[in-house]
Amino acid sequence: MKLASHFYAIVDPFAGHDPVELAGTMLEAGARLMQLRLKNAGSREFLAVARAISSMCHRYGATFIVNDRVDIALLSDADGVHLGQNDLPIEAGRKLIGSNRMIGVSTASVEMARAAEAAGADYIGFGPVFEGGLKHTVHGKGLEMLAQVRAAVRIPIVAIGGITEATTPQVLAAGADAAAIITDVVTAPDIAAKIRSLLAIEPPAR
Repeated sequence: MKLASHFYAIVDPFAGHDPVELAGTMLEAGARLMQLRLKNAGSREFLAVARAISSMCHRYGATFIVNDRVDIALLSDADGVHLGQNDLPIEAGRKLIGSNRMIGVSTASVEMARAAEAAGADYIGFGPVFEGGLKHTVHGKGLEMLAQVRAAVRIPIVAIGGITEATTPQVLAAGADAAAIITDVVTAPDIAAKIRSLLAIEPPAR
């Protein structure tokens, strides 16, 4: 499987943006791989937002992933779901979501990455790569461990955690297929311009 882009857009309203408007801005700027992350929303709100963004993503030909919630992913006709280590196990998620939709899994070590691949994940998230970011990470896993994960698995890797436009080339060079960036994007003075700059970064040949 190949990811739709080397930039993995995450719609998160932590900076005060309306999630549907934020998704629209991202899609218009060229984002084609997008996850909806609504940690504090109730199920009804989450579903309504997911359906609106899913519809937009389909119009733009973008891949739409829902964070955590397999039920919301199915009901919004998303392309897949992203599961954390405390969410449903991959096997259970696959039974519900079927074989035609993607499952991504958050990992933080080589062992987790191998386990996710063995269980049938379509891609893994790996991180936090750097300190800082949305979760104010004190110690990142680093580029060396990212390279070790790349050597350990064949499925695509989405790196996350403290990544900025400036560090995206390093992350891609270390083996990530895509960089997931929240803070550096949603706090930018011009979000569309930031996304265009990220998309202009040339990924290394594999």
